[in-house]
Amino acid sequence: MKVLIGCEYSGTVRDAFIKRGHEAMSCDLLPTDAPGPHYQGDVRDVLDYPWDLAIFHPPCTDLAVSGAAWFAEKRIDGRQQASASFFMMLAKCDIPKVAIENPVCIMSSLWRKPDQVIHPWMFGHMEQKATCLWLKGLMPLVATNNVKEPMMDLPKNERERLHYLPPSADRWKIRSQTYQGFADAMADQWGNEAKADLFGEAA
Repeated sequence: MKVLIGCEYSGTVRDAFIKRGHEAMSCDLLPTDAPGPHYQGDVRDVLDYPWDLAIFHPPCTDLAVSGAAWFAEKRIDGRQQASASFFMMLAKCDIPKVAIENPVCIMSSLWRKPDQVIHPWMFGHMEQKATCLWLKGLMPLVATNNVKEPMMDLPKNERERLHYLPPSADRWKIRSQTYQGFADAMADQWGNEAKADLFGEAA
């Protein structure tokens, strides 16, 4: 399958699909952190390629409810409207199967509620971080390794590690990284689902 991972510089999701035999490319304004197929530029430049599946991680800075204190300023200067328009452009693209990932954000009210809300603990990571998924032509992900019970025994600052990260130049980058368990679940489940639809094979 041909898979586009939009707004990803880490290569985590891209490489999970490549490992399973798919033709995957990441795309971001930043260079990739890991060697592999990557287009450094605007994702809109590559949307017309005949992709079978796209997974988008649009910037959440102007949309996430965690930044609500700055919403008024961002509405006045147009940043929020621009981010919402970019999100909707990805949602309405012609690619047959699409997943859009974002934290809890205003798109739930501006557009529609997400199809699924996942946490890292559903995929083997002992952390909490609500991540919303808006899906087109895809089924919700199934948890692969639920570790919620032992995670809840951890101190709050450990299971919500990303929330308690101290200020640093790389804080935004650490908070935006995709968990490997999440990437593997997408590649295994959505990769097989899309492949079955294309070739009539059992997922």
